[in-house]
Amino acid sequence: MKTMAITLVLGALAAPAMAQQKAEEHSAHHPAAAAVPADMAQGEIRKVDKDAKKLTIKHGEIRSLDMPPMTMVFQVKDGAMLANLKAGDRIRFVVENVEAGYVVTDIRPAP
Repeated sequence: MKTMAITLVLGALAAPAMAQQKAEEHSAHHPAAAAVPADMAQGEIRKVDKDAKKLTIKHGEIRSLDMPPMTMVFQVKDGAMLANLKAGDRIRFVVENVEAGYVVTDIRPAP
């Protein structure tokens, strides 16, 4: 009788550990989608100038810079960011005000 009670107690204690292990294994096969930073603005590319590493973007409000919607030219942090971009692409982007001006530091396709 004691052996049966001990087996039941050990089984009850092991169940949460087994459930946790399964949840961890599951997440390893299905990683969470990359979160979109809250400070991303939305816009549409009007012009790509790969030689000058610049983008002309018609954008909505950029809250992080207290900037109203407009069309303007931005430098990009890395020229490689421009490789697959073209006029008409809808994007989400992060722009920072640095000493040299406004620089796009992250850019992603808009959903």
